[in-house]
Amino acid sequence: MIVNATIPDIAIHVCPLARVEETVAASGAVRLVTLLAAGTPFERPAAIARENHLCLWMNDIAEEQAGLVAPGAQHVERLVAFAHGWARDCARPLAVHCYAGISRSTAAAYIVAAALSPDRDEAELAWTLRRLSPSATPNPRLVRHADALLGRQGRMVAAIAAISRGADAFEGTPFALPLGG
Repeated sequence: MIVNATIPDIAIHVCPLARVEETVAASGAVRLVTLLAAGTPFERPAAIARENHLCLWMNDIAEEQAGLVAPGAQHVERLVAFAHGWARDCARPLAVHCYAGISRSTAAAYIVAAALSPDRDEAELAWTLRRLSPSATPNPRLVRHADALLGRQGRMVAAIAAISRGADAFEGTPFALPLGG
């Protein structure tokens, strides 16, 4: 496991689809996580090499629904593996986005921070997320799968439930979640 104390100045930059190019450029990110429904038009920014771009195709749903792709354990496993690859050489930030920058991307940022900071308190991390993004409403299905994968014994799920639904918004305002807390 990688502990965040060794990488305090690195952050995960979260944004909506409409602000990916701007966020990547402003943050200097060289790695990107995309969480979109299959078929959503998206073009990878030129600053992001193909091998540094993780695409996770899923719908933003909390429960199984016919005809839709629910966030699954395999999505979280790929996200965590990608995060560990980033952390090995994380001299540059990571950017994460979904369609609105409110649900899937905030869940992904929370998961990456928890995965790379195994001793970080889940509630403190969730409240930091809320402070940085009043509209954040992390996808509970992604968080549930991550909680199981990371062995957090329900603490991630409880922490996200405690911050409740974020403020209503069409799309989230970009923000940076520091790994150093």
